[in-house]
Parts: sequence; structure tokens; C-alpha cells
Amino acid sequence: MALNYIWIGFFLIGFAVALCRVIGYYFRHYFEQTFGWVFDKADLSVFSDIVNSTFTMAEASVNIAIYLIGVMTLWLGLMKIGEMGGAVNVLSRIVGPFFSKLFPELPKNHPAGGSMLMNFSANMLGLDNAATPLGLKAMHELQTINPSKDTASNSQIMFLVLNTSGLTLIPISVMALRAAEGAVNPSDIFLPILIATYFSTLAGLIVVSIYQRINLFQPIILTYLIGITAIIVGVMYYFNGLSQEQAGIISSLVGNFILFSIIIGFIVLALRRRINIYDSFIDGAKEGFEVAIKIIPFLVAMLVAIGVFRASGAMDIMVSSIGSVFGFLGFNTDFVPALPTALMKPLSGSGARGMMVEAMQTYGVDSFVGRLASTIQGSTETTFYTLAVYYGAVSIKNTRYTVTCGLIADFFGILAAIVVGYIFFY
Repeated sequence: MALNYIWIGFFLIGFAVALCRVIGYYFRHYFEQTFGWVFDKADLSVFSDIVNSTFTMAEASVNIAIYLIGVMTLWLGLMKIGEMGGAVNVLSRIVGPFFSKLFPELPKNHPAGGSMLMNFSANMLGLDNAATPLGLKAMHELQTINPSKDTASNSQIMFLVLNTSGLTLIPISVMALRAAEGAVNPSDIFLPILIATYFSTLAGLIVVSIYQRINLFQPIILTYLIGITAIIVGVMYYFNGLSQEQAGIISSLVGNFILFSIIIGFIVLALRRRINIYDSFIDGAKEGFEVAIKIIPFLVAMLVAIGVFRASGAMDIMVSSIGSVFGFLGFNTDFVPALPTALMKPLSGSGARGMMVEAMQTYGVDSFVGRLASTIQGSTETTFYTLAVYYGAVSIKNTRYTVTCGLIADFFGILAAIVVGYIFFY
């Protein structure tokens, strides 16, 4: 139901803003003399921009789905090998004690535990291409124990919010874009991103636990959280002592080595069980193709609405309004030019990436704004895109409080990114 209102809101707000821009142009002299608002001929093309954005985003949605067909076919085929060979059950047992507390509805040693673990691992290593199909696999497995098939279960909500909070150990893509823009040290945003994304994930975990009345002070949960925190601190300490070139090489090597080692482990375990590996892969690959096709309507709906909202100029108005409010309250507003990345991030990953690149090109890749925009880009995942894809794959219509929790996690991640940005770069 929340997505329904948000989707309608994107269109209605976009229409209202566009209409105001057109009216403002025809009465531009009055508005400029009375309020100081400036309108020009670009405002007359706003409805054309909006309509063009609907076609552009619809095409982008299908292109994403086509891309996902290959990726989903590959990774769900590999996951089927892991499932038949018993590897997924092994992973499930590793995280079983922890997941049994966070996901009390999940049966012991359920394969969804292994799929979720692999999804989280791929996200943490910056391997986005692998994370999505693994996450969709986990959603399908969680759906098998969902008593109400069109309503998100507690387990699905917890999984999706932790997914959208985007805990990232190695932000490869952000560092690569900074390097492409000529940053002196592209990896200087590594520690700030790690801190910001950690707070985002922690906020998501806490708020969902409050909704679901999960006690986070249980010894098992605390043990795992302390262990995860120790790993993050260790990674921070290690990479902080490396040069940009060393950090890039090692992060890429370690991430892809772990990923390919998992694939080999799946195959070896399947061989030990004398499983027909090729047939197992084909069975899983067929599922991947079906899931990718099923996602298309949900992608088109969400990305087109986001495109309308952005093309209307509503996003720009939000940014300038926020800047005015902070300026009126007496706060430093040097972070405001990086806000387009923050506001776009929950809506569109590619849009936020474009905003980040635009900020780096406009203000300088090594400027405060350029670095802050990069930190924000790596602080969370794309909430609405993830909701549309993951829930669309299992035909969930009632998302309950997922949007609320996901946006709270986004808020704390972005807030942490701004605070950390001032500490590290200002």
C-alpha cells in the first residue's frame, strides 16, 4: 500500500511542479518583481521533458531486465548446484544461530539462510552483479514459508531492509568512478563509506527489530554483531594503510577470489554427492529466466515514476528548500550541493551515480562536495528499486512497514555520511 501512495505521489507532485513552472513563465515579470523567482524558456519544455523521461525510463527498465536475464540465469543456475550439493545448507548452519534470532519465522537450516548470507557477502564485497540474483533467490525461498503470499512476511521485511541499507566493505564502483575523474587518491572515501554504511545497516536492524519486537541484546545476536564490527574495524585498519593502487588491486582480487571460490566449492560438493551438475544448473537457470521476465512491469512502474519526479524539477526544489532551511537555522550549508545524490539514492542507483559524477565534475573530484557526494553514494542501496525488484519477483503487493524502515536506514546512512564527510574532508 505504501508503494501505491508513493507511486501516485511522484506523478501528482511532478505534474503540479511542472504546471507551476509553466504558469510562472507566463507571469515571470510579476514573480520576479514580487518574490525574486526567475523563470525562463526552459520552463516551457518541462512537460516535454517529463514525457520524454517516461519513454527513456521505460526503455531503461527493459534494458535492466534484459541484463538481469543473463545474470539471473547464471547465478540461479549456480545456486541450484549449491543447493543440490549441500553447500547452501552448510552456509545456513554457519549463520543459523544468528538468523534464528533475527528471523524467528525461518525454520532451522532453511536454505534461505545460505542465500541471504551469500547476498549480504556479495553486497559487502561490492559485487553488485552477483548480489541481486542471490537476493532474489533468497526472496523466493522466504516466500515458500510466507503464510500470506501477497503480503510481506517479517523475515522478508528484515532481509530487504538489511539489503537496502547496503553494508559495503569494499566500494569498488565508487572508487573506480573517482579514479576515472582523476582523483589524487580515489580510495580516500573508503573509511567514510564504511562508517556511513555501517550506521545505515545498524539503523535498519534496530528499527525493524522494534517493529517486530526482537530483543537485540540477546547474547547470540550481540556476539555476532561484535564479531561483524571487529571484522569491519580490521578491514578499515588494513586498507587505511594501503595506497590507492594497492587498495584497488587487493579489494578486487579478494572479492572476486572469494566469489569464484564459492562457485568452485559448490561444484566440488556436488561432485562428492554425485549430482548431475549440468542438469542442476539448467534447472536453476530456467528459474532465473522466469524471474527476470516477471520483474519488468515492476521496474517500468517504479523507474518511470521516478523519472517524472526528477524531470519535473521537484528534486531541485527539494534540494534548494533543504538548503534554505539549514541556512535559516544557522547551520553550515556547504554540504547542500551534494544533496541531489542523497535524495536520488533511494530512488535510482544510476540517477544517484549521475548526480555524484556531476558533483565531482562541477566542484572538483577532490573537493569537499565531490568527496561527500561519493561517500553518500556508497552509504546505502537504492531502496525503491530494490523494493520493486525483490517484491515484484515474488508478487508481494502489501509491503507493510518496509518502506518506512528502509527510508529510516537511508536517512541515518546519509546523515552519517554528511557528519563523517565534515570530519574527514572539511
